[in-house]
Amino acid sequence: MTGRKSDKAVPVGQYRERNSTADRALDILGLFSENKLSVSGQEVATALGTARSTAYRYLQSLVGSGFLEENPAGGFRLGMRVLELSRLARRGYGMSEIAVPVMGRLCAEVGETVLLTRRAGGAAICVERCEAEHPVRISYERGSVLPANAGASALALLAWLPEQQCRDLLAAQRLERFTARTITDIDALVDRLVQIRKVGHCVSRGELDSDILGIAAPVHGSSGDVVAAVSVAALEHRVPDRRLDEVVAAVRRAADDISGQLAVVGD
Repeated sequence: MTGRKSDKAVPVGQYRERNSTADRALDILGLFSENKLSVSGQEVATALGTARSTAYRYLQSLVGSGFLEENPAGGFRLGMRVLELSRLARRGYGMSEIAVPVMGRLCAEVGETVLLTRRAGGAAICVERCEAEHPVRISYERGSVLPANAGASALALLAWLPEQQCRDLLAAQRLERFTARTITDIDALVDRLVQIRKVGHCVSRGELDSDILGIAAPVHGSSGDVVAAVSVAALEHRVPDRRLDEVVAAVRRAADDISGQLAVVGD
């Protein structure tokens, strides 16, 4: 029938031809780097293998759409539209997407199970878990919710809160004794939290699960507040005193790595 659009697929060659302008625009944007914040028309022409007049047409198109702007010092720099897209890209990243690769590297480095926990009121929630080759049986399974008075992760989540807020959260729940080492006295817990904040990490020995050593460090969000904790859980005999400092340092590096990325992308 006349006037009806063809349902035939566009040949690959024609598709590439129709999108050559987009390809060139992406090539131009790809010229920018940490050490190159401005490009000249000649640099673009050389990179694209085109005449300067053709390069300037591409550049002016990008300027018109806000992806580039003319640099007062000469050449062209990234425009406000790129900043807007960067903001949207940052919003698309969740904490787990950032944390899981870091947790995987920490797990491989120390050879032990790694956890990511977040606080919900007076509870600690395990949101991610990276299993070591020799898994350990611990209370922190992904999605499990546990009181805030036991275990390195839970204590690290509380330690950076104001003291009165900690007391209120602890007083609002039943402080269960999981093992003989579990602390259930609020004053003793507050003293413990002060020490954790002072040293910058928490080491827990058999306070939640018998024979399990936990080492946790806080993850700070873009505002500076503690938004999560990353921790290692291992059988106590696998992390003797001579190895403790090494594992603590690795956990703190991982927490700092996640915190640094959250500072860039937001949380």
